[in-house]
Amino acid sequence: MATLKTMEIPAGLDVMEDGKPFFFEGGKTGVLLIHGFTGTTSSMKPMGEYLAGKGMTVLGPRLPGHGTDVTDMGRYTYNDWIATVETALSELQGMCDTIFVSGLSMGGLLTLYLGENHSNILAGIIPVSAPAHRLIKGGQAAMLPFVPILKHIIKTFKGPGNDLKNPAVTEVAYEKLHMSAMHELIKLIKYVDGNLGHITLPLRIFHAREDHIVPTENAPYIFEHVASKDKKLIWLENSYHVATLDFDKEKIFEESYNFIRSVAG
Repeated sequence: MATLKTMEIPAGLDVMEDGKPFFFEGGKTGVLLIHGFTGTTSSMKPMGEYLAGKGMTVLGPRLPGHGTDVTDMGRYTYNDWIATVETALSELQGMCDTIFVSGLSMGGLLTLYLGENHSNILAGIIPVSAPAHRLIKGGQAAMLPFVPILKHIIKTFKGPGNDLKNPAVTEVAYEKLHMSAMHELIKLIKYVDGNLGHITLPLRIFHAREDHIVPTENAPYIFEHVASKDKKLIWLENSYHVATLDFDKEKIFEESYNFIRSVAG
């Protein structure tokens, strides 16, 4: 098999071990797994290992600017993130007959983007903790309209990583976010929000009832605005934002597998 472009690390780029892309070759059902904003592929790898153990082909790309350092994060636009996941989708298409996508947080947002624009390729989508309408809760939300200006004044800001209920687990993520990248995320949310009605694919939406990063209202908002007939919102009762690493991770993995089986046969 030819080398997958999304598995390549650009020459001279120092990517942390937990931030490297992963690939598990399996059967003709493929799953694309997308990590979140400031995070790394490690947040999706346990799910990838679980699905690979069920015989599926799994690809987890590294989003540009992630897994390196926060300065690197500011060099890319949301179109770079989209290009990466579209390349990964194309690579899976060359190996698999049926393809699903799942992602955490911004990875869930990119999952929705793919559902809006590539329904001819995909069989189903599984967004987890996705900010498809409101990005931030509480007082910090007031700063969002000023991000296009603030990014020229404040380069970095405290990051959203490590919102986990399980004290034994630590998410590998940047401690800060880059304000230019934050602006790109805001633009991506606006695009995806405006096109949710284009989603007709089967989908399962996961969200923790106690998410300290992404407002929980996003989950029912997605559910209500997509045009899918086969859709289900699954609340997670024992996790925070990084649910794919938290106490409910097995529930996510098992429910996702059952969903994939029900659609793919």
